[in-house]
Amino acid sequence: MNTLFLHCRPGFEGEVCAEISEQAARLQIAGYAKGKPASACAEFICSEADGVERLMAGLRFNQLIFPRQWARGRFVELPESDRISVLLEALADYPQCGSLWLEVLDSNEGKELSNFCKKFEAPLRKALSKAGKLVEDARKPRLLLTFKSGREVFLGLAEPNNSALWPMGIPRLKFPREAPSRSTLKLEEAWHTFIPREQWDERLSDEMTGVDLGAAPGGWTYQLVRRGMLVTAIDNGPMAESLMDTGLVQHLMVDGFTWTPKQPVDWMVCDIVEKPARTAAMVERWIGEGHCREAVVNLKLPMKQRYAEVRRLLERMQEGFAERKLKVSIACKQLYHDREEVTCHLRRVGR
Repeated sequence: MNTLFLHCRPGFEGEVCAEISEQAARLQIAGYAKGKPASACAEFICSEADGVERLMAGLRFNQLIFPRQWARGRFVELPESDRISVLLEALADYPQCGSLWLEVLDSNEGKELSNFCKKFEAPLRKALSKAGKLVEDARKPRLLLTFKSGREVFLGLAEPNNSALWPMGIPRLKFPREAPSRSTLKLEEAWHTFIPREQWDERLSDEMTGVDLGAAPGGWTYQLVRRGMLVTAIDNGPMAESLMDTGLVQHLMVDGFTWTPKQPVDWMVCDIVEKPARTAAMVERWIGEGHCREAVVNLKLPMKQRYAEVRRLLERMQEGFAERKLKVSIACKQLYHDREEVTCHLRRVGR
């Protein structure tokens, strides 16, 4: 079990390989990464038998940027029929697991396999339970079966508190009909990813104020209004009338990179298409000068060296806050609803 299997957005296999290789080197775990372009997955092969387990134990999954899901294990070839018997035999040396997820890759082939997985899950779950390999216990490892095809599956293990929140790292969010754009799902996913659900009432309350930079037509503003916040929407373009009719939105047609609020706000969100360095400098200034307490911003990525650029910008922000003698938590993730971008969450937690 010396392979770490990682899901990702198609086209970002190189970024996953670069990131996991850097982390393995930091932990002094020998191995190599590989990922076929546009395959929506990558692998890290460890030289030592316990290397993958040590690698996962030494990392927090939610601190990785580009992987959507991960699991340690091995590939198994499946026959045309009686797949369950082959899987039970292959799982003989696996520990008892507390939950089961059947996963596919974020590709056309994966979408075709999803129907197979839906039909296959019930009989497999029954067989695993009967064999004593699966019990309902949140403390035990999760069994993740990633089907690359009907004939090849990765038998993976991951700790439920150190892996993706959803199968394949893909949240099942419903697009609200009243939202003015589908970009609203990016901010909703960001909240699910970065803010524990039990803290929403405290940190996303209707007593708070927010600013949306580059707001039009209001996809992100909608999420703030949905939580009952008073919002200042900054954009030279028009806002959706449905949002303006709520009485919770003030629309200012000014430059989002130069405007600042007269009074501090609780939240600043920004989805402006701009060079990532400029956006990073802007959010550093907002947090650093106390214009907001928390922020969610998208960093649009360059065509090449995307992981290196993200790391450089995150380090620059950390250095900037250190110079100001501020303590700021920074999290960064390529969300499912992101495209050529990553989403950053920053929170000022003290001096």
